[in-house]
Amino acid sequence: MKIKTWLLLSYLIVMILPLIAAYVLLAWITTYNDEQKVAEHIDVLSELEKTKKALDEPALYEPQANRETIEKLTSQKQSIALYNQDGVVIYTSNPSFTPAHFGLGKKQLYEDLYSLDQGYRSYTYKQPVFSGNDLVGFFHVEMARDEWVTGVTNRSFLVGGLFMIVFTAIYLTVAWLVNKKLNIRLTGLMNEMTAFASGKTLEEARTNEDEIGKLTDHFYTMSREIKSAQAVIRQEQQAKEYLIASVSHDLKTPLTSIKAYAESLKNETGLSMEEQDDYRNVISEKADFMQHMLDDLLTYTLLQSPKHELEFVPVEGEEFFEMLIADYEPLCKKKEIDLHSYVEVEGMYHVNPKQMMRVADNLVSNAISHTPHGGKVWIAAVSSSDMLSEWLYDFIKEDDFRQDADAVYFIVQNEGIGIARDKLAYVFDPLYQADEARNKRDLRGTGLGLSITKQIIEKHGGNVHIFSDEKVGTCVICSLPKQSEEVMGSEPY
Repeated sequence: MKIKTWLLLSYLIVMILPLIAAYVLLAWITTYNDEQKVAEHIDVLSELEKTKKALDEPALYEPQANRETIEKLTSQKQSIALYNQDGVVIYTSNPSFTPAHFGLGKKQLYEDLYSLDQGYRSYTYKQPVFSGNDLVGFFHVEMARDEWVTGVTNRSFLVGGLFMIVFTAIYLTVAWLVNKKLNIRLTGLMNEMTAFASGKTLEEARTNEDEIGKLTDHFYTMSREIKSAQAVIRQEQQAKEYLIASVSHDLKTPLTSIKAYAESLKNETGLSMEEQDDYRNVISEKADFMQHMLDDLLTYTLLQSPKHELEFVPVEGEEFFEMLIADYEPLCKKKEIDLHSYVEVEGMYHVNPKQMMRVADNLVSNAISHTPHGGKVWIAAVSSSDMLSEWLYDFIKEDDFRQDADAVYFIVQNEGIGIARDKLAYVFDPLYQADEARNKRDLRGTGLGLSITKQIIEKHGGNVHIFSDEKVGTCVICSLPKQSEEVMGSEPY
């Protein structure tokens, strides 16, 4: 049950149940009083008949009459007053009931005759007395209702006490339920939040379907997301620390070489011109390597930032990818590598030309460096799935990388010693390759190339897949989505 519904029901119970209890108690005491009044009325009538017989005696109303019989009828419960025919009191058993020498007017004297009047504290009865046809006086009788009044008073206190007990029971029950359903659960949730904020392990408890249960579920979900984010941040921090340490080491090595060769050029006077040229070439190569590493590090850092956005322009696919894969023939000839290139792309694409050139340079340079002399390198850009099978190794399945029918696939494939299957998942990690084979890296290798490539392609909305067989070679496939219709009207690059 939802807390809103539960609270409304609780308020209704707190308001309605006391009223129902009061009504039941009132009905009970009313019924009791009615029953008592019937029994009391019968007793009063019986007693009144005896009194009427004794008082309906004309001799009692004479001035010097003997009224000892009346004295026997009077008591604390019954009071008697006699009036003459003019309404003057000639006898009273209780001055508080009717004072002596008190008189009634004609209207009061003849009012309510023969009528047994019931009051809260007493019954009263008044009747004339005749001697033959002559009126000689009146008698007035009052019969106290002490037992009834006492009983009613006692039961009124009893009803009041029972009502307070019922109301208190209802209040305590509702307070207990509110504490159980709201206070305890909210306090528990606050304690869990405090414990989570303190870094303690959070044990998720079973929740209800009400608002507090949903709030607790949201807190558990948020805590899991925060833990995941913290784990990612820790991992990124460790990666940054590792990256800084690795780059510092990599920069230290060529810097040491530069310093050593520069000091040799400065201090050694017996160097030949050929040796001096060799030293200068080494310094230049090491400086180029450092510049290339710093450039890659800057690019990697910018791509890591969520605030850094690439600027895209629409390009005509065939023309752009023709330009992208050109000019790699000289690099292959230096190593006697057989280069095969092919472009068949249709449609417009949304790219950052400078960063796509970096992708091509990274992948092709990496392929050339890992291809043996006399080996083969393939570079292709195709948008038709029919052409893929002609360029890919047999161990590559199209379903493993093909996700979008309207995409261009940029392929760089080379022969040579491939990558072990258990290491393929890590090749896009920064500096992974450098750490695994630091002594084998050429002067331009930084270990950030594949990681930068992956980030650039993903910022283009594409994907990068790498496949390798240690006995055959390696293939990297980058897919880029076709340009959307919203930018088709822009001027192509």
